[in-house]
Amino acid sequence: MVNFITRFIVLTFILLAFYACTDEYIGIGREVCYEQEVAPLILSSCTRSGCHNSADRTEGYDFTSYEELLRIVEPGNYAGSELYKVITSAFNTMPPDPFPRLGKEEITTLALWIEQGAKKDVPCSEILCDTLDVRYSTTILPILELYCNGCHAGSQPQGSINYNSYAGVKETVDNTSLLGSIRRDRGYVAMPKNGSKIPDCKIRQIEKWIAEGAKNN
Repeated sequence: MVNFITRFIVLTFILLAFYACTDEYIGIGREVCYEQEVAPLILSSCTRSGCHNSADRTEGYDFTSYEELLRIVEPGNYAGSELYKVITSAFNTMPPDPFPRLGKEEITTLALWIEQGAKKDVPCSEILCDTLDVRYSTTILPILELYCNGCHAGSQPQGSINYNSYAGVKETVDNTSLLGSIRRDRGYVAMPKNGSKIPDCKIRQIEKWIAEGAKNN
C-alpha cells in the first residue's frame, strides 16, 4: 500500500511538472532570429567534440546543419518536439553530464523559435552595437555564455580552456587566444568551432573591454 501511494505521488508530481512546462513559454511574442540566437546556442551546446557534429554524428545527428536540426523539431509545437524534450528532461538530459544544462532563458529562446515555426529565414533585427558602456558582467559574459560556454565550461571544459570563472577568461585574454580565435586571426584556432564567426559588433565589444584592461566589472 505504501509503495502504491509513493508511486502515485511521484507520478502526480511528474505529470504536474510536465503540464507546467508545456504552458511555460506560450504567449511570448518576440520574434526569434535563427542565425543570431538559435544557431550559436545549438553549436555551443550540442556540436562539441564527440557529439552532434559533422565528424562524429553521434546517434546519426549533425546539428551544424539547420536541416539536420529540423529532424528533432516539430515546427509550431515546441512541447512535442524532441529537442525541447531532451533539454528539459530530468532523465537522460542534453547536454549530458558533465556539461552545463541550458538555462531557462536559453530554453525559452528555443521553445519560442519552434513555436513560431522553426524558421531559418526570419529577418534578424538590427542590433545596436553599444561600445560605450562595455562591462564584463553585462556585455562580455553573455557573449561567452552564448558562443563559448557550451564547450568551455562545466566540470570538464574542453581544450583546457575554462570559462567557469573570470580568472579562466582572463587567462585567454592575457595569452591573446580569446581575441585571436574569435577574430580568426592566422595562427589561432577559429572559434566558435563548427559555427559562423561571432558578429563583428560583439567582437568590437570584446576588443574594447580588453583595451580598457579586461576588468572584472
